Amino acid sequence: MSNNLPETSIVIRTFNEERWLPEVFSALDKQHYRDFEVILVDSGSVDRTRDIAAVNNARIIRLLPEDFTFGHSLNVGIREAYGSLIVILTAHAIPSNEFWLDRLVKPLREYDTAMVYGRQRGHDRFSKFSEKRDFERLFTPQVHLAHEDDPFTNNANSAIKRELWEKHPFDEGLPGLEDTEWAKYWVEKGMRVLYEPTATVIHVHTETWPQLRHRYHREGMAARWVGIRCLRHIPEELWREFKWCCNDLWQAIGQGRFFKVAGEILRFRYEKIIGTIGGIIDSRGIESPSRRAAFFSRKDCIALVVRNPHRLRLEQRSIPELKPGEVLIRVSYVGICGTDLEIIDGTLGYYQSGMAEYPIVPGHESSGTVVALGPRVTEFNEGDRVVVECIQGCGECDKCTHDEAIRCNKRREVGVIGHDGAYAEYLVTRARYVHRISKKISLAEAALTEPLAVVIKGLRRLGSFSQNDQAKQCAVIGAGTIGHLTACILYLRGHAVTVFDREKERLALFNKEISISSSLDSIENFAWIIEATGSQSVLSEILKQASAGAAILLLGLPYSDQTFNFESIVAFDRSVIGSVGSSGADFEEALELMPHINTSPFLGNTYPLQEYEKAFESTRKHLMLKAMLKIDTDSE
Repeated sequence: MSNNLPETSIVIRTFNEERWLPEVFSALDKQHYRDFEVILVDSGSVDRTRDIAAVNNARIIRLLPEDFTFGHSLNVGIREAYGSLIVILTAHAIPSNEFWLDRLVKPLREYDTAMVYGRQRGHDRFSKFSEKRDFERLFTPQVHLAHEDDPFTNNANSAIKRELWEKHPFDEGLPGLEDTEWAKYWVEKGMRVLYEPTATVIHVHTETWPQLRHRYHREGMAARWVGIRCLRHIPEELWREFKWCCNDLWQAIGQGRFFKVAGEILRFRYEKIIGTIGGIIDSRGIESPSRRAAFFSRKDCIALVVRNPHRLRLEQRSIPELKPGEVLIRVSYVGICGTDLEIIDGTLGYYQSGMAEYPIVPGHESSGTVVALGPRVTEFNEGDRVVVECIQGCGECDKCTHDEAIRCNKRREVGVIGHDGAYAEYLVTRARYVHRISKKISLAEAALTEPLAVVIKGLRRLGSFSQNDQAKQCAVIGAGTIGHLTACILYLRGHAVTVFDREKERLALFNKEISISSSLDSIENFAWIIEATGSQSVLSEILKQASAGAAILLLGLPYSDQTFNFESIVAFDRSVIGSVGSSGADFEEALELMPHINTSPFLGNTYPLQEYEKAFESTRKHLMLKAMLKIDTDSE
């Protein structure tokens, strides 16, 4: 870029564009023509879009998501531009060679040219077959001018004169085709709108089918508002798409790909025509620009949804608008818990009793990064590394004000009861249940905070039954996640600990200061017994063998119906304590203790979200102490 004001300003609109934006900036960096700046207008991205732009020295302008329209975002960006020539580039349109920019802006130096738009091609690997064919039909190798009857242009790859924009900005009420409206305006005034095929970009759409239909629905509505489509054009639209569908299928046969892409071709044409016709029809009832906001763009993420027992799949889900007091978290890691598997199997008591209902996104042992703040959230900033409490109350009742959300009549549990969890790219939660992570803890370690807080709460309840603070002989039954963490905390607090488990591989993970055993024969020697398996037979054995005065803490779930004589509790002065969940104070203590615990046995067994089945299988087979899903693949 020159030392003076640049001749050209490249305006890029973004919302969650981290996938292709690095390639776009790489292509811009290779341009032969250098007299330009880059302005990125971001409408609330929650991925790394703005970080990528900052590294590439782009000027970043931020819009609130609720203020976004296609025309408004362009107008905001152009208003901040220094150049007399404005290039508009989609964040997933990659210039194909180093002369793209020079060829795109050169015709604008002629006095009667208002706009230039370049050629677009599909991506060889990621674009849908029919969309690539549509690009070939719409963007031919021949130069031509737009005319009044067909003022087609496309702002994915275009350039305009700023002086003309100042006289006629982009229409901020349109849900699409703001480029066509602008071109139509100037063509009718005698200016040229030129198609330049040598200024080529690779335009990548990786939309789901609902997203594709939504795009064409928006454009169908806009086409009627701009005045280039109406009800009488519907038969023409149907006939064109039918012809193009037949041609696509014929091309697929010629390429030997018919059986591979025929279904995709038919689905593409179906979604496109349903979206377009629906938009033309629906536009009649939505003339007010203030009512058009819902038709602009959807904010989606991938989530693993359990619809019913044994019925789960990855789905595209909309990210809800943040309410006052809420934050949006990009999930980094989520631990797989036995409770999650019980939800999937339909065996968790909450679901059998009707206290919880499907569908649900599981996952309550998570860590992540704050990426957006709802109104009235002042205690966090974007970029904060955080964990989230599982059990959440109403926040207003007496129980909640005393940090006892588990006793709240309106209690929800993240990923369990009434609140979608962290088996998803993003998690929305109330800020009051969010805790900031110190720099001493990695995001992977932080995903252990919830089970560690559960242990801390249970041991606090157990300690309240003790008559003194002396070190105890402690037995931990079960060397899974909860049992392992329990043994670590007890040892850290100066107690003598023995861990019992049948699996020698798990016992081998403890340091030599913690005793291990595969048999319950000596259980009568312990003052504190922590049961962490949830096994009915193990609990029966403990109740038979525990010494007089022993305190028994139950951390395992679920226990089946248990038959025993309460006299065995009363006559031997035993205490049986149940504990579940944790509080905000337990979370804070867990975060303080985490750096003092050897977390290495829990880490290193991570799977991407798409491989959730492998992660579940490993957990069921006890192949490792803890399996985690690494949702954000760029996490530390």
